[in-house]
Amino acid sequence: MFDVIIAGCGPTGAVLAGELRLHGVRVLVLEREAEAAPFVRILGLHVRSIELMAMRGLLDRFLARGRRRPVDGVFAGIAKPGPADLDSAHAYILGMRQRDIEELLEAHAVELGAEVRRGCAVAGFEQDDEGVTVELADGERLRARYLVGCDGARSTVRKRLGVGFPGEPARNETLMGEMEVGVPAEEVAATVAEVRKVNQRFFVRPFGDGFYSVVLPAAEVADRAEPPTLEDFKERLRAIAGTDLGVHSPRWLSRFGDATRLVERYQVGRVLLAGDAAHIHPPAGGQGLNLGVQDAFNLGWKLAAQINGWAPDALLDTYQAERHPVAADVLDNTRAQVELMSDEPGPQSARRLLTELLDFDDVNRHLVEKIAAIGIRYDFGDGPDLIGRRLRDLDLGDGQLYDRMHGGRGVLLDRTGQLAVDGWSDRVDLIADPDAALDAPAVLLRPDGYVAWIGDDQQGLDDQLARWFGTSAD
Repeated sequence: MFDVIIAGCGPTGAVLAGELRLHGVRVLVLEREAEAAPFVRILGLHVRSIELMAMRGLLDRFLARGRRRPVDGVFAGIAKPGPADLDSAHAYILGMRQRDIEELLEAHAVELGAEVRRGCAVAGFEQDDEGVTVELADGERLRARYLVGCDGARSTVRKRLGVGFPGEPARNETLMGEMEVGVPAEEVAATVAEVRKVNQRFFVRPFGDGFYSVVLPAAEVADRAEPPTLEDFKERLRAIAGTDLGVHSPRWLSRFGDATRLVERYQVGRVLLAGDAAHIHPPAGGQGLNLGVQDAFNLGWKLAAQINGWAPDALLDTYQAERHPVAADVLDNTRAQVELMSDEPGPQSARRLLTELLDFDDVNRHLVEKIAAIGIRYDFGDGPDLIGRRLRDLDLGDGQLYDRMHGGRGVLLDRTGQLAVDGWSDRVDLIADPDAALDAPAVLLRPDGYVAWIGDDQQGLDDQLARWFGTSAD
């Protein structure tokens, strides 16, 4: 019997498996695909996801395969530079191939002891008071204490769970693929520059080895089970750009829509949902993968606490309470971005107005922090503004804060030298450092890096330790 079975080994499932293994939880990950998808879509890790990779000691692996890009033009592709002094030691976007992200995260989970079975599709499940029985497509039945559906937008787990998934069906569809072109690079660049004056959903960019990444609006919403053809791309290129650029020899072709849906409940009994299984939205701003990864960081330590027996009452309930509003906000801002990328006169007028407003630093900063997910504040109750927010990677007297968080435990960063975590030392690390670059006497951080307490009194600290980390062992 496993502690947790995770359906899906995309970025969300792989991160969750790693987080659970940091706490000794027995994890099985079931991935229906026998091999990684051939798509090599270029994605971006936004600032908060980069911070989380640093927090677990993974960032060097990602930097070796990615390319740093400035935080510019992230909202609806409006070409404005990001704020110069963004509150992060990692104030950049890390452009990476989807396959590399998935490979690194899965390897990390396996290194920590997670078991991954590929070519195993979840067909159904039944739950009771003690656990969940998971049935695979080949008839095999497995048992776990919890099941987490990280199996994407068409999630079998979500469908079998029967929770509502309200929202809007796709209204627009986009074609995406990799192929060679039959005209000089200068002609491609000039064509793209002219089209993008009015059509922000159009890209033809060199990918390497003579191939180009081609992204353009489809003529209509079609059956996504039917892959597009090269002729579909040629027809749309001619309709939008007046030329098909001589495209040929595609490596892969795909389509995606802009459906927008958010599950009503993230948990029913012993079954939970995360990532695209819980929310889908247009890809504007490149937030989807990041949203799922951050779901997993929020859920991992809480589910591990429940399994290991020290979770305070209702700790697991905070997963939905915190992440559902974040997802709702992403759905709202991606809807807005899609409207602003329309070539209709009304949206184009709104786009020009917002382009002017982005010259105001407060507006620019607010939207960049929203996309980068560093503006999130969870509702932990009254207190200073930093309560419920993530803490940046601070300089310590000896090293960096995130380097001390690789184990996925809570942290008390204490500049006073007077505080203790004695009854919680099996769950919380103490960093007593008077030289820490912290504008507060002490902070208590949850394992996901969010500030749970600020102060200098032991009783106030003990109250919050009990709230987030359970009963003292003393």
